[in-house]
Amino acid sequence: MLDANLKTQLKAYLEKVTQPIEIVASLDDSAKSAELNELLEEIASLSGRIALVRRDDDERKPSFAINRVGSDIGVRFAGIPLGHEFTSLVLALLQVGGHPSKTAADVIEQVQNLDGEYRFETYFSLSCQNCPDVVQALNLMSVLNPKIRHVAIDGALYQDEVEARQVMSVPTVYLNGEVFDQGRMSLEQILAKIDTGSSAREAEKIKAKDAFDVLVVGGGPAGAAAAIYAARKGIRTGVAAERFGGQVLDTMSIENFISVTATDGPKMGMALEQHVKEYDVDVMNLQRAEKLVPASGPGGLIEIELANGATLKSKTVVLSTGARWRQMGVPGEDAYRNKGVAYCPHCDGPLFKGKRVAVIGGGNSGVEAAIDLAGIVAHVSLIEFDGKLRADEVLQRKLRSLPNVDVIVSAQSTEVLGDGQKVTGLVYKDRADGVMHSLELEGIFVQIGLLPNTEWLKGTLELSPRGEIVIDGRGQTSLPGVFAAGDATTVPYKQIVIAMGAGSTAALSAFDHLIRSPVAAARTEKEAVAA
Repeated sequence: MLDANLKTQLKAYLEKVTQPIEIVASLDDSAKSAELNELLEEIASLSGRIALVRRDDDERKPSFAINRVGSDIGVRFAGIPLGHEFTSLVLALLQVGGHPSKTAADVIEQVQNLDGEYRFETYFSLSCQNCPDVVQALNLMSVLNPKIRHVAIDGALYQDEVEARQVMSVPTVYLNGEVFDQGRMSLEQILAKIDTGSSAREAEKIKAKDAFDVLVVGGGPAGAAAAIYAARKGIRTGVAAERFGGQVLDTMSIENFISVTATDGPKMGMALEQHVKEYDVDVMNLQRAEKLVPASGPGGLIEIELANGATLKSKTVVLSTGARWRQMGVPGEDAYRNKGVAYCPHCDGPLFKGKRVAVIGGGNSGVEAAIDLAGIVAHVSLIEFDGKLRADEVLQRKLRSLPNVDVIVSAQSTEVLGDGQKVTGLVYKDRADGVMHSLELEGIFVQIGLLPNTEWLKGTLELSPRGEIVIDGRGQTSLPGVFAAGDATTVPYKQIVIAMGAGSTAALSAFDHLIRSPVAAARTEKEAVAA
């Protein structure tokens, strides 16, 4: 199951295990059970602190538990955690085996102080880049607090459960038998949802903070670059981010970031956060901005009001709130989101194995999604509003070579159909003759571009007709002291490398604004020299 190089690396990792571990397997006579048994035998052979036993006592087969001997600490996987979940397996072995987590001490304490019984189940797919964050967070919680239990379930392997529970999006998390949440979640986000007093406590901490010199709103590539460039000037820098890493976290493959041949979004998101934390930057994650209050006059403070009721103040602000997936905006879309309407083919595609699906959008993202899905599902219908596809020709050639893909152009999606539980079809209008058509489907993957996260800024500063923040070549907005960068702005190309450059530009422009401000110039220059 594991090649020689991977075994060597895993053996080195397992040397960090300090407590004896028992892997308890539940298997049957299936081929998947044989595969899992082979994997577990290989793992057990790499460390003298790991013992493998077979009890076949769990209802899910194949599955296995990783238990710390002599304690009630443990986690369970139902399936074979390879692919994106191999890292989750390695971390589970280390953490159950006593290797400490690098999670912040206050977060660990918050988990340990949780009271009550929490039984989590997470449905994942091996191709989902969003799932490991959730699996790893819940596994760590179960290691830190014995009142918390977690099992990670490969949805593609347990199709009967997926069907019975109507799971159509991963990760989907159940808590004590009821749906808890869907989609990527960090440990902090999970805690905020179950520890209801945490938001108020965090708001009180934020209210007590002194004013910043530069406050970055948003934690994607543009925001991270802005924070680093500002902090390197030796001035007081803060970052308020709804989700550090931003939309990069939802990106499967990154192959055009110069000097890095290939990486993926979660890895880049983690690297961004680690780089920012190398500097003296006050990172406030899970904070959604709701209002910007301009400074009352030259040298005054700009205010950012947050969803939790706290307010941050700063001499300058860099807005880098990014963008999100554009929705179709048709009846039924909201009602069947995560019930057949999906936005990540890599994550949710395996849940539609052998079924009929549609992809909405004929650009590169839509055509790539259709190609990927064609290898999993029974049939793909690609729906494009325009009279022709807009994807690169090489992608179009690949798409048209696939026998189970139909391309429908000049088609306007008008309604998502469902039976109250899940998607059953899509209605579209032929824009050439006005005739309405319907397709019988079980899944719809929407790939029609991005919308800037700027609704909260309407009426405060200048936005383009598309809702983008209007900036000049320095990142300056229509408000003095307020700069912007990245996908939320009028920058013509929405690319990671461009967003990083724009974030750097905005931070340098903010610093330039500070040192030229009559009120703040003397003190800011002194602070920068001292640093």
